[in-house]
Amino acid sequence: MINRSVPLWLKWINLKVREIARISDDTDIETTLLSISKSVEFKGVNVWILAFAVIVASVGLNVNSTAVIIGAMLISPLMGPINGVGLAIGISDSDLLRKSLKNFTIMVLISILASFTYFLVSPLSDAQSELLARTRPSIFDVLIAFFGGMAGIIALSRKQQPFTVISGVAIATALMPPLCTAGYGLASGQFSYFLGASYLFFINSFFIALATFLMVRFLHFPHKKYVDPNRQRLVKRSITLFSVIMIVPSVFLSIDVIRETSFNNQAIKYINDIQESAMFENIQIINSSRDYQRKERTITMTLIGRELKQKEIDYLKEQLLKYGLNKTNLVIKQTGSILDVNVQADFLENLLTKKEEQLSQKDSAIKRLESQLEIKQTYDLSKLQIAKEMAVQYPCVQTFSIENMIYINTQTLKQDTILTLFVNWNYEPDEKQRQQLTNWLKVRLDVDRLKIID
Repeated sequence: MINRSVPLWLKWINLKVREIARISDDTDIETTLLSISKSVEFKGVNVWILAFAVIVASVGLNVNSTAVIIGAMLISPLMGPINGVGLAIGISDSDLLRKSLKNFTIMVLISILASFTYFLVSPLSDAQSELLARTRPSIFDVLIAFFGGMAGIIALSRKQQPFTVISGVAIATALMPPLCTAGYGLASGQFSYFLGASYLFFINSFFIALATFLMVRFLHFPHKKYVDPNRQRLVKRSITLFSVIMIVPSVFLSIDVIRETSFNNQAIKYINDIQESAMFENIQIINSSRDYQRKERTITMTLIGRELKQKEIDYLKEQLLKYGLNKTNLVIKQTGSILDVNVQADFLENLLTKKEEQLSQKDSAIKRLESQLEIKQTYDLSKLQIAKEMAVQYPCVQTFSIENMIYINTQTLKQDTILTLFVNWNYEPDEKQRQQLTNWLKVRLDVDRLKIID
């Protein structure tokens, strides 16, 4: 019989891992239910806090201040209804789900209205980088929302709720900036901003709610009991249907986000690589854009300088496949000789900058070689002086050469550099004379180690 028992050391490791990773010991289910249910409430003070937080965040986005945006996210009460939705689905509580969805809708409308009003009257109308960053969701936003939501529900379910974790989740998941950006899109008439920011907000909200639901089930929160069995079945079916309606579209949307992120990353790599290729030595990409659509993807590049031949354009299109950019259209706009004065100036400036960099590199190489030559000449002069001194003090030496030699140990493959004297003798010196010569050269050349080879 083969002994299939698990080794004791493996059992010990398994026990220690379980002990370290266990999170159920400190779970306070009753306090968690009460805390999340209370945070779902949205009236009175919460309404004003949310409105003011939205305006603060809008100002931060408007003036491109990350610190102001973070402060606004810390004081906003947006997480409550989202956690409420995840908890309600997890414990089959239709009343809590209804209340959470209602308050979630109200909070979204108030947030968009407050930001819309601010941006409508704001004298600053340009979209800064903090605003633009909230118009397109990426796979990283999904990951941040999901794992941030996980950290948030774990923190909320503790007996001693760590405020720093909850605050960190509020910052990381970044629910408020997309809503403010949506308001900016409406106020400025840029509906692509509104749609992109709204999409980002709802993606974040869904994955926070999903994380809450999964953790609630993992921690075995009890399902809500109803007196009427028929109502119990109806509630479960309704919540199951709602979950399917929410999850299925979100799965497809998430897959689309992953594909778009992959497309953008590969497109950027493709553009950077071809710009560095020999083909583009006298060509400058002055503008490039990427457009991702489910059925069609396009990379557009505006070039200045030497005009590309058709076979070169065909080659660039073939290269798309190597970057996984299948079904991608490459649109190349060549300005040719009809150039705007500013464009010409930019191109010449870039070209001169490249030439200056090349000249600078060549100058550095020349200086390095000159320095090495100067050192070698000095070293050669030093050798001549040593030869004169050696002829007087050690007439047994006929000829010599002295160099730094690299010795490699064949067993350990370690390398060692040792100053080595290669010598031909007029007559064979005794051991004392050899030692005196060695000691003299060590002092003369200021080295610790010296090897003599006949």
